[in-house]
Amino acid sequence: MSENQAAGSSIQRSSRSRTRPKKKKKNLLPQAAILVVLVAVVGILLARTSALLAVFWITGMAFGFILQRSRFCFTASLRDPSLTGSTTLTRAVLIAFALTSLGFWAIKYGAHLNGLPIPGQSYVVPISLATAVGAFMFGIGMVIAGGCASGTLMRVGEGFIMQVLSLLFFIIGSLWGAHDYGWWKLNFMLDGKAIFMPDIFGWIGAIIVQLLIIGCLFVAAAKWEEKKNS
Repeated sequence: MSENQAAGSSIQRSSRSRTRPKKKKKNLLPQAAILVVLVAVVGILLARTSALLAVFWITGMAFGFILQRSRFCFTASLRDPSLTGSTTLTRAVLIAFALTSLGFWAIKYGAHLNGLPIPGQSYVVPISLATAVGAFMFGIGMVIAGGCASGTLMRVGEGFIMQVLSLLFFIIGSLWGAHDYGWWKLNFMLDGKAIFMPDIFGWIGAIIVQLLIIGCLFVAAAKWEEKKNS
C-alpha cells in the first residue's frame, strides 16, 4: 500500500469515528426516585423502632454517597504517591485528620474543663513494636485487597465481586482478632508505653503540635506531587 493510500485509509477511519453516533446515555432518574423512596421508607420503619437507628441509617447512606462520589480511600491515599505520584487523596485525608483532631480535641477538652471523665480515654493504648508490625501487615493486606475498610464497602455497593471476597475475609479477620485480642494485649501490647499528648504538651500545646505535624505532612505531599510531575 502506498503512502497516499495509507493516508486516505487513515482519514476515512477517523472520519467514520467522528460521524459514528454517540451511544445515548441511559436515563437513571426512575431508578434513583425508587431508591430515594425505599431509603425514606426504611428510615421511617427504623424510626418507629428507634430514632437513633434512623439517624444511623441516614448518616450511613450519606457517608456512602460521599465515599462513592469522592472515591475516598485510605489505601489510595498511601499508595498513589508511590505509584502515580498523585497526592490529592493524601492531602484530603490529612485535611480530614486536621478537622477531626479539632473536633475530638474540643470534646475531650470540654470534658476536662468540666471535671468529667475524658471520652475515649480507655482507647489510649501502649505503643510498641507490635503496633509497627501490625500496621505494616495491615498495609500490605489492604493494598493487595485493593481498598481499606471504607473503600471495600464502597466498592461492594458498586457491585465489585472481588471486593465481596475481601469484605468476607475482613469480617473473619476482625472476629478472629477480637477473639484473641486479650492474649495479644497481655503478651505484646502492654510491653509498650501509652502516650497521651495533653500529658506531655498540655491541652493547647497538644492540638498545636498535632496540627503542625499534619501541616508539615500536607506541604511534603504537595512538594512530592510537584517533583513527580516536573
